[in-house]
Amino acid sequence: MSARVLLTVLAMLAFAANSLLCRQALREGAIGPVAFTALRLGAGAVALLVIESARRRRWHVPGGGSWTSAAMLAIYAGGFSLAYLGLTAGTGALILFGCVQVTMIVWGIVRGERPDRWQWVGLALAVAGLVYLVSPGLTAPPPTSALLMALAGVAWGVYSLRGGRDDPIATTAGNFVRTVPLVVIGVVLATGEAVSTAGVLLAVISGAITSGIGYVLWYGALRDLTATRAAVVQLSVPVIAALG
Repeated sequence: MSARVLLTVLAMLAFAANSLLCRQALREGAIGPVAFTALRLGAGAVALLVIESARRRRWHVPGGGSWTSAAMLAIYAGGFSLAYLGLTAGTGALILFGCVQVTMIVWGIVRGERPDRWQWVGLALAVAGLVYLVSPGLTAPPPTSALLMALAGVAWGVYSLRGGRDDPIATTAGNFVRTVPLVVIGVVLATGEAVSTAGVLLAVISGAITSGIGYVLWYGALRDLTATRAAVVQLSVPVIAALG
């Protein structure tokens, strides 16, 4: 297995785990969505600061990343958590990565990429699945939850497109560190939410491992993937999340 394939597989597993961890925490009432988001981003920032400092063998606050990417990260994380109040893990992942795929493939086409036949099939399946899921009927998810997850998907698509090709660790760490002001605001807003030890643990695992380290792996994989290929490969996440 090549390094690119291994990075991609591990990143997809991390993405699916995020859906499972968030859904589990909210379903059991172990923690509220705002507190979960704040702890997730805060834990990711701390973990990546430690990794970046260990790599440089001194305490180092990374200057990589950007405020735009940090904003997309925060929008994604917030919409993701709030949406899972009304969605199952598999449905949420399908809406999320369907919107991610549409965002990234459309951008790739605008930039001159030409998807092959199977990439067009993947895009068509994603759009068809989204239309089916949000159509009125007995199986349709709550519209507000679906809209929040769609917003999270677009934000994640933009975050992925901005990439971290030169130094994935420093870029991801810089993006997470830039969300710290929003983390502080989130902690204040979450004072009325239920917070249990189990909920905190799930949020920290999601932030430090499946988000912080998972996103480093994803940025590493993106160095060898076009926008359309990166979009299509993420269609595996809903399947993994549903199986999980």
